[in-house]
Amino acid sequence: MTKLSVNVNKIATLRNARGGNVPDLIKTVKDIESFGAQGITIHPRPDERHIRYQDARDLKAIVKTELNIEGNPVEKFINLVLEVQPAQVTLVPDSVDAITSNAGWDTIKNRAFLKEVIAEFKSKGIRTSIFVDPVAEMIEGAKETGTDRIELYTEAFAVGFKEGHPNAVKPYVEAALLAQDLNLGLNAGHDLSLENVKFFADSLPGLLEVSIGHALIAEALYDGLEETIQSYLEALS
Repeated sequence: MTKLSVNVNKIATLRNARGGNVPDLIKTVKDIESFGAQGITIHPRPDERHIRYQDARDLKAIVKTELNIEGNPVEKFINLVLEVQPAQVTLVPDSVDAITSNAGWDTIKNRAFLKEVIAEFKSKGIRTSIFVDPVAEMIEGAKETGTDRIELYTEAFAVGFKEGHPNAVKPYVEAALLAQDLNLGLNAGHDLSLENVKFFADSLPGLLEVSIGHALIAEALYDGLEETIQSYLEALS
């Protein structure tokens, strides 16, 4: 079964829009776990426009499943991860002003940097994952960094699937098979939704985890968090 890690950035965005503490991020995360989610993902950015750095500290104290912290490994982010020591850190090469992540790492060009950062995280017992496109050279480069896992950037699949092209999953299947050959764990995320996640998960061998936030929270506006999470768990089983 592929695990579901719920990205709660959008909960923090809503909270921050009015100030105060509504919705309560801590209570929401506790509820999400009680509804069956197997992980919680956060992506604190330097401007803290949604998840704040203090949120990461607060969530570490209450998350009972697995806390996954995503982000660009600038100094402030590295220090936060080393302090909080989540179950997993996912390295994402997004720029400071990015609305959302929009590309995977060039693991060849950035190999030395990634190798150094990953070694530091792993020395603290933190599982590491690198955000990559489904490109063989980038996956092979990821292996050379010493990472435990890769996370496939799935926007291209989601767009192709929505346009009626099921073959859009083919590069991801090939990437999954290569990851298996290289003994890399496999995660995936970005634009996955109830519309496409079952097809995607059923197609990819060895898919360990998906991280889903925007679509899940949007779907929950209609169906509620508990029912929506149950629908994802059923699709991923």
